[in-house]
Amino acid sequence: MQNIGLYVHVPFCASKCAYCDFYSFAGSPALMDAYTDALLRELDAWGAAGELRADTVYFGGGTPSLLGGERLARILERAAVRFSLSADAEVTLEANPADDLRLTLETVCRAGVNRLSLGVQSGAAAELTALGRRHSLDDVARTVEDAARAGIRNLSMDLMLALPRQTMESLGQSIKFLAGFAPEHISAYLLKIEEGTPFFDRREGLCLPDEDQAADMYLAAVKELEGLGWRQYEISNFALPGRESRHNLKYWNAEPYLGLGPAAHSFLQGIRFYYPRDVRAYLAGGPDRDGALKQLGMDGTGSPSPPLLEGEGGGPAEYAMLRFRLAAGLDFGAFAARYGRPPHPGLVRRAERYLEAGYMRRTPEGLALTPTGFLLSNPILADVLEEV
Repeated sequence: MQNIGLYVHVPFCASKCAYCDFYSFAGSPALMDAYTDALLRELDAWGAAGELRADTVYFGGGTPSLLGGERLARILERAAVRFSLSADAEVTLEANPADDLRLTLETVCRAGVNRLSLGVQSGAAAELTALGRRHSLDDVARTVEDAARAGIRNLSMDLMLALPRQTMESLGQSIKFLAGFAPEHISAYLLKIEEGTPFFDRREGLCLPDEDQAADMYLAAVKELEGLGWRQYEISNFALPGRESRHNLKYWNAEPYLGLGPAAHSFLQGIRFYYPRDVRAYLAGGPDRDGALKQLGMDGTGSPSPPLLEGEGGGPAEYAMLRFRLAAGLDFGAFAARYGRPPHPGLVRRAERYLEAGYMRRTPEGLALTPTGFLLSNPILADVLEEV
């Protein structure tokens, strides 16, 4: 039996933000009921063999809190049974503070949710309006208070950087706003303009910071958050000591996880697979994908929509790439323990070329990117991993 992370994708949103390219849409109560039933069947199918045990659960989306407390509790209770959910499991629910979540939070807390991730994004009202967010700053305060009353003590907040018309001053205001709630975890990430979104169509008139300004904002946020006690442990994630997201660390450590729902990705038994971004196919059962489950040693009985294979994963190059996303970087000893040999000499040689420029740093265990290096991580890692 192996510990896995369990991810449950909930694709429903009250409205679509102009910058969002996640798989999400509005859902009726009837559709939410049908989707919940599909997830329950999926949990039964994957957990029938009793070979998988979960120690983290993450409800992401979309806006998972829109399912409501009763549906979420049913899903979590089934997951606890089918995946022998450990008593100390980290169970996270993403939520939008615009909604009245008091009853939902009370219900899911009783069912086992112990961590709340709030999509705050900014502490400046004008920036929330520009993003098309539904919540106000007062809504955030109300939701934090409701979570505490419900008994949820582990709080994560999202912070977006390089927003339209954002300045260093307004960024500082946002950080101060979040710090006032003393969350255990902060995810601070740069706005990316994705094709197919309204922001992409309007990108020329958005008054966005240029690349240099965006980089300055990122580095300023890193410095400010670190100074306030939130330690950077991943490119976009900061936490109080011991409050890092255990679920998200599974991704960067190439540990196994199972994702359920359309657009959800998984990594089990060294194989990566995913569900298509198609809720109708997911509910109806979709085309015949039995080969994917057969390769994973399952027959798919009761599964609404068997997943599609991406291929093998977790190899040395992929592991190194994922580890370089972490502030701790690539641990040469851990790499050798996993693969029976040290990292490729070419990888180490190429990575060391970035030391002098300040993009890479030595650690007692190996090498790691610096905050400045994180800003250039894609081209740096493409170069570092070229020989592997």
